[in-house]
Amino acid sequence: MTTVVLKMLCVLLCAVFASADVMPMTDFDLEKMGGKWYLIGFATNAKWFVSHKADMKMGTAMLMPTVDGDLDMSYTNLKGDGSCWRMTHLAKKTETPGRFVFYSQRWGNDNDMRVVDARFDEYALVHTIKTKGGVSEVLNKLYCRTTETSDDLKEKFRQFSMDTGILEENIAMLPQNGECSVE
Repeated sequence: MTTVVLKMLCVLLCAVFASADVMPMTDFDLEKMGGKWYLIGFATNAKWFVSHKADMKMGTAMLMPTVDGDLDMSYTNLKGDGSCWRMTHLAKKTETPGRFVFYSQRWGNDNDMRVVDARFDEYALVHTIKTKGGVSEVLNKLYCRTTETSDDLKEKFRQFSMDTGILEENIAMLPQNGECSVE
């Protein structure tokens, strides 16, 4: 029992320390980040995800640069009953291009978000450190401009997620889903 606890503690600590070193891409372009994205990959060791990942499906994100250099983010996901789950955040720019911070009122956590890799007409790999009550968790997301992506990109996301301390079984490629209507 003690060995298992120590291994889990090591995985969690290694993930947090490894994440602190994850830097945004060097040639980040805020304007090119704007527009519609599909959330295709989702990876985290967070307890809530482990119990809900089987029910998760692809959602959409509208990312809009602001005149101040921040990023207005609107997420939608069509639920099984036909209703729409929505969430918005204003990610504030930092001194480092490609790195943003925001507080989520919905989840009660601070978020340190970094766009670590992107081919802006195809995909964006986003790494976020979420902190609540002094506890930090890593969340990696793979956004794509279309609802499908290559096996190479899926593997890149899988490897990046494992490199940032996420267990392989907690890396999900989300199944396609309908879209919410525009409101």
